[in-house]
Amino acid sequence: MLRLTMAAMKRLFQPTLDHIKQAVGEVLNHPNARDMKYMFLVGGFAESAILQMEMRKEFDHILKILIPQDVSLTILKGAVCFGLDPSVVSLRRCRMTYGVGVLNRFIPDRHPRSKMITKDGADWCTEVFDKFVQVDQPLAAGETVVRSYTPARAGQKSTVINVYCTEKQNPQYTTDAGVKRCGTLCLDLSDLQYRRSHQKPRRREIQAQMTFGDTEVKVTALDVATGKCVRATIDFMNR
Repeated sequence: MLRLTMAAMKRLFQPTLDHIKQAVGEVLNHPNARDMKYMFLVGGFAESAILQMEMRKEFDHILKILIPQDVSLTILKGAVCFGLDPSVVSLRRCRMTYGVGVLNRFIPDRHPRSKMITKDGADWCTEVFDKFVQVDQPLAAGETVVRSYTPARAGQKSTVINVYCTEKQNPQYTTDAGVKRCGTLCLDLSDLQYRRSHQKPRRREIQAQMTFGDTEVKVTALDVATGKCVRATIDFMNR
């Protein structure tokens, strides 16, 4: 039988305790949390006497720490309640900034020369981050953001919309540090009936839509002229 002293047990858990206290401290330092008065410890680890002692020692002077009954079952009960009735969570805060990569008309005074490309005689700025929502923005269940785009070239047979996310509030380009691609939509534009009805190639309207407020971000791209639509989902809860 292996027996550990209280001091040895504390040393074993100390790195984890330090990370938890750091994460909670960052939340409490946020301007929106300044008026917080209560903290609930939930989950299986919340039953640990060491964790309870460390949290009270670190934060008891700031707010009142409460530990509910059946604390280890709290997360499970919450998941069951949400599964039965998703409307119990009416508002979420966005953990990331989400947007798509687009081409914008190149403006010499605003855009770096390295981002300029030329198509059909026009200068464009590539890899621009077009923001849909930003980090920490409150989002109601089912809230939708829609943007309209046109392909860079008339007569284009397909378009690819890349979805990006970052922890920064106002990214400028998809190549900025910390920006990562989290989804891709490929929309086929080679509709023969549409092309026959238009002798000259025309730029078509593409609507990109993101629906938030659930555990996933639902992303769609719609060809307005033909009604073709493609969809993708992105995990909304993880960074």
